[in-house]
Amino acid sequence: MINSTEKDIKTKLESHRQFFDTHKTKSLDFRIENLRKLKAAILKYEAEISEALWQDLHKSKEEAYLTEISIVLGEIDYHLKNLHCWTKPRRVSMPLKLFPSAGKIHYEPLGVTLIMAPWNYPMHLLLNPLVGAISAGCCTMLKPAPYSSNTAKVLEQLITETFPKEYISVIQGGREVNEMVLKERFDLIFFTGSPSLGKIVMKAASAHLTPVVLELGGKSPCIVDKNADLTIAARRIMWGKTINAGQTCVAPDYLFVHISVKDKLVRKMKSALLEMFGENPQESAFYPRIINDKAMKRLIGLMERGRILHGGKTNIADKYIEPTLIDNLNPDDPIMQEEIFGPILPIFTFENIDEPINYINSNEKPLALYFFGTKKSANNILYKTSSGGGCVNDTLLHIGNHKMPFGGVGNSGMGRYHGHHSFLAFSHQRSIVTSRNWFDLKPKYAPFKGLKKLKRFL
Repeated sequence: MINSTEKDIKTKLESHRQFFDTHKTKSLDFRIENLRKLKAAILKYEAEISEALWQDLHKSKEEAYLTEISIVLGEIDYHLKNLHCWTKPRRVSMPLKLFPSAGKIHYEPLGVTLIMAPWNYPMHLLLNPLVGAISAGCCTMLKPAPYSSNTAKVLEQLITETFPKEYISVIQGGREVNEMVLKERFDLIFFTGSPSLGKIVMKAASAHLTPVVLELGGKSPCIVDKNADLTIAARRIMWGKTINAGQTCVAPDYLFVHISVKDKLVRKMKSALLEMFGENPQESAFYPRIINDKAMKRLIGLMERGRILHGGKTNIADKYIEPTLIDNLNPDDPIMQEEIFGPILPIFTFENIDEPINYINSNEKPLALYFFGTKKSANNILYKTSSGGGCVNDTLLHIGNHKMPFGGVGNSGMGRYHGHHSFLAFSHQRSIVTSRNWFDLKPKYAPFKGLKKLKRFL
């Protein structure tokens, strides 16, 4: 994999602008054709994608399909089914004061866009936004994550083999390449990553007044009330925490559990881990690995405080961290100062539900919030807190519905996508009023004679 140069980036960007100016990408047939091409390419490269994800993150082919491949394929199918409706100008009603005009909202592509993907879901988070860009009629430059280098190579091959380079291109490289590409002007930047990097992207985009979609992260809380089904809660929390070894932006980051059921819940979480990965998760074919040594050392450092209730075993050479439960922590401990992004779950207790609510509200708004308990209690939690999204009596599932927008709020991001919202993210909604000539309202012209009679209609 060769790093892109500044000249390479500028050349590709100019070719994108020239191709967009041909207006070919605006054709509905062109969009549908290229969505079908992308789907066919993914199916063709499915085995290579799965193997690359195994090499980069030790993802099983089952997890790779569930959390990456199937999500993108489902997104494509949903767009193919609905795109002909989404692209039609939408008629809107007009107030009487604008009679006899008609109003429509037209959807036009923003232009040349940049999609920057992270390493944790390197296929899903690169190609899923691309579906929206294709549907909206944009040209796109793709920037895969360098840490997941094997997947980046496969995706570059898939893209270059499938699409003309002036339509969709790929650039490769690390921080230096990021800095070079962010100096350029795009019509939209779609970035997925950490809040700290999101600030860098937003600052760079501001130089050109480029709009951004920032899909970031944060510390997503999980609350288990005393009335929760503890068996279900334990299994679903551990599933959400161990998918991709916890390297998921919407993974449960920390747990608040009612003090009366804490011990029972912990026992059931241990049982759930045993059921999923056996006595030694390191030997399981279904337990992923940490991305690199740097991330390993950071996560090991986060486990230095508190009491380990379960897990704690590590192997730097194998990039392995056992699923770990920790309690006896303070809110000012390092593990509570940053997104964990690993298979470590801090556990706190509460007696009154206002305790976790107040803690959540005293920190940055999270990307996700999870609650296990009754519907009435869930409504109370949702009313008194804010998050990008979330689930009641489950984890992660809110990202899997193409009919629901996905995105953050505040520090966890801005903008949203998935399904129709992906189409809208890469589109400009253009309001057009068309006036008829057979009637001309005289009072709107100076000297505004008769305006007083019309005031009640304005």
